[in-house]
Amino acid sequence: MLTGTSLLRHAPLLALTLLAACSQPQASKDHTDTPTTVASTDGLDRTVLPIHEPKPESFTELDARNAKAPARFNVTAPAGAPNVLVVLIDDIGFGHSSAFGGPIQMPTLEKLAANGLKYNRFHTTALCSPTRTALLTGYNHHSNNAGAIMEVATAFPGNTGIRPQSITPMAEVLRLNGYSTAAFGKYHETPPWEGSVSGPLDRWPSHSGFDKFYGFIGGETNQWHPMVYDGTTRVYPKVDDPNYHFTNDMTDQALAWMNTTQSLTPDKPFMMYFATGATHAPHHAPKEYSDKYKGKFAQGWDKVREETLARQKALGVVPANTVLAPKPADIKDWDKLTADEKRLFERQMEVFAGFAEHTDAQVGRLIDALEARGELDNTLIFYIVGDNGSSAEGGMIGMFNENTYFNGVQETLDMQLGKINELGTEHTYNHFAAGWAVAGNTPFTWTKQVASNFGGTRNGMVMHWPAGIKAKGEVRSQFHHVIDVAPTVFTAVGVPAPRMVNGVEQQPIEGVAMNYTFDDAKAADTRKTQYFEMIGNRAIYHDGWFAGTIHKAPWEAAPRRPLTEDIWELYNVNEDFSQANNLAEKEPAKLEELKKKFTEEAVKYHVLPIDDRSIERFDPVIAGRPDLMNGKTKLVLYPGAKGIPENAFINVKNRSLKFTAEVEVPAKGNGVILAQGGDFGGWSFYMLDGALCYTYNWVGLEFYTVKSTAKVTPGKHSLVLDFAYEGGRGGGGMATLLMDGQKIGEGKIAKTNANTFGIDESADVGTDENTPVTLAYLKRENFNGRIGSVTIETFPATAKK
Repeated sequence: MLTGTSLLRHAPLLALTLLAACSQPQASKDHTDTPTTVASTDGLDRTVLPIHEPKPESFTELDARNAKAPARFNVTAPAGAPNVLVVLIDDIGFGHSSAFGGPIQMPTLEKLAANGLKYNRFHTTALCSPTRTALLTGYNHHSNNAGAIMEVATAFPGNTGIRPQSITPMAEVLRLNGYSTAAFGKYHETPPWEGSVSGPLDRWPSHSGFDKFYGFIGGETNQWHPMVYDGTTRVYPKVDDPNYHFTNDMTDQALAWMNTTQSLTPDKPFMMYFATGATHAPHHAPKEYSDKYKGKFAQGWDKVREETLARQKALGVVPANTVLAPKPADIKDWDKLTADEKRLFERQMEVFAGFAEHTDAQVGRLIDALEARGELDNTLIFYIVGDNGSSAEGGMIGMFNENTYFNGVQETLDMQLGKINELGTEHTYNHFAAGWAVAGNTPFTWTKQVASNFGGTRNGMVMHWPAGIKAKGEVRSQFHHVIDVAPTVFTAVGVPAPRMVNGVEQQPIEGVAMNYTFDDAKAADTRKTQYFEMIGNRAIYHDGWFAGTIHKAPWEAAPRRPLTEDIWELYNVNEDFSQANNLAEKEPAKLEELKKKFTEEAVKYHVLPIDDRSIERFDPVIAGRPDLMNGKTKLVLYPGAKGIPENAFINVKNRSLKFTAEVEVPAKGNGVILAQGGDFGGWSFYMLDGALCYTYNWVGLEFYTVKSTAKVTPGKHSLVLDFAYEGGRGGGGMATLLMDGQKIGEGKIAKTNANTFGIDESADVGTDENTPVTLAYLKRENFNGRIGSVTIETFPATAKK
């Protein structure tokens, strides 16, 4: 029921004749021939933001009692403007959800689809950060300088990791047009060198258009022990609650924010970005959800693909003549696996399915709240089922600790079988085998990272807006891309894409609005061309044809061949939905035409030069991006310095080290002096019952501890760790403990992490936040003495200290 001032927003909506204005052609680089999304109808010039306030009136009257005050200038959203809710699920495939024929029950998605529209030719960029920047701006990922994830940014335009001033996020456009705005969950658009309290904070959510942010900044998080920020401030959820899960937590926060805004300003529309960390690894699912799927995947991934395609045809989300595209040659046939492989892989998929269903249930809580408040009908909802295709980054057998992958360590089947009953719990950081990713992307061949195949870029999307969309329960098959969401929102709201923001001229928006599809299933596509590129995998769509090349599979350590020697494929995707019929040999002229078209688009949108390096680009020196430490070999830390992300901390990997802690120790010293990392990889310099200790946790698999042979006496001391590195990547060395210059302990550290300690772990002085590096000091992390300073010095492996 609508009450009070909320009636104002549910007045008749802007005339849908505005839709004609949004069926614009592909954006050019010249404002003069690019129509805006929609013109303002209230007399305000909304093309320039902030909207200019009028000049103040001058008065000659001395006494205010004898004068009439002018109307107060206040920017409000256009009359009838809807709320906007953008839901984005992470790393889930086109063929996973029940709404699109998959085996995972997602009743909230189904409910919205039954009263809205399913889009079965909606596309993403094939990777996390690029899709998110494109979604939240309406511009291609390279235009946003987000050619890949932020952690591998380079020095070249298109890949710098810094969003240009000439591109303003959708949330900021709406905020400056009278909306309340909030983001919850995963962000992954902040450059890693800007991820600390030192900033700059310009690319944090709360400086990118969102009044409120609650979530994590990086690419993934531990769902049981997340690294969470409220705005730009680190906060500490009640992770000791046995029912804690981050997806529940972010939903609670979203509901609280929405309820508060609706209580105070029910006439003011809001925009919410609800981007779950699920279903990205680690696949952390409440056990009761995972156990619902026991035995549901015993038939294996080949049969699941067949069953999914049959359901997709029955639902009408793929054409009746769609055939199952072949799976990659590296993916084994299920019937050729051993009994142990099948047992492990079944449980991996059960956990993932439970993870996804649990996520949909939390989205359901949001939808129920909107319905209870009478806001559901006039809320424009985008439920985007995946920021890319399902992820094959688990490799051929999956993994119980994803940190092994990032450090070049191969897990064995026996290792994983030993953890099978812990998959999905806080004791694992798990990912499933690539075969399940391929099955989740049915009916396509490839997966996340592969921008040159719809398995990497085709994601189901449901749009729901009863007040603005008459059609119900129908499928839309117009070809669209994630950059088309922002202009669709602007058109529905009744505001233009701005031409000037904060004095900076804006690039013409590159997306095209989808509103023309709402009530016309047969409307001709307005998106005629779209390029795709991710780490060398590249493609072009143009007028129903698609040409692409597989440069590197996600599980391959190196590209298949040089960029100039890549083998291109050609598909008529108007007739071949699943890309099963390669026409490259039959239509060589068409292939050359499309390859030329790709080059044109690649030049236009700063795709070139292509950088096909992967792990190497995590090193800022190699990649050529900024580094907060800027090559420092010495860092002095003080008490209270904690929660420091790895990308903002001095690099202590693959080199010799010296830690010098100036401390005052009580009679029985306990707690962490300095630590970095956590459960699944890291190191800690700490005291335990008066002894000085150093523990190295090698990717969660092996622990090496050096403990002093003498207790540290009460009083002021200089405590030192001296680590003599033996060389190479991920090599070992000798750790020596000293007190006031005297050796009190020594031991061998056989292996070290080569590349990372964990995306969602931190470096901390005087404590060990998130998960502990070692259980030796569990519940005793906080140092019970006083720390003056801790100095870190790094040296080449052969240098003498």
